[in-house]
Amino acid sequence: MDKSRKNLSGSTTTTTPTTSPDAAGDSWQIQSAKARFSEVFRRARNEGPQRITRQGKDGVVMVAEEQYDRLVSKSRQPKNIVDFFRQSPLMGLELDLTRDGSPARDVDL
Repeated sequence: MDKSRKNLSGSTTTTTPTTSPDAAGDSWQIQSAKARFSEVFRRARNEGPQRITRQGKDGVVMVAEEQYDRLVSKSRQPKNIVDFFRQSPLMGLELDLTRDGSPARDVDL
């Protein structure tokens, strides 16, 4: 059975299901992913994220643990500047914020 799929340019292409990833090289039907889990795992580690679909619809993406950790750490970044400074490793450091008492210099305008 052929399936229609939209590509990045928005046009629709028809593909015939196979037991390997599609032309993009990163999308698997769930049945193929189950049968070839070791290959999907290896490709996720070595080549990048592997998309797994069910009945032609987006499902899940398998990514290497290092990539997942980077994504999760980005989502845990402070939401505002106050939280950013509160989470700083320099929190509690004593700073000398006193102003210099010397007079300002003269400027010709």
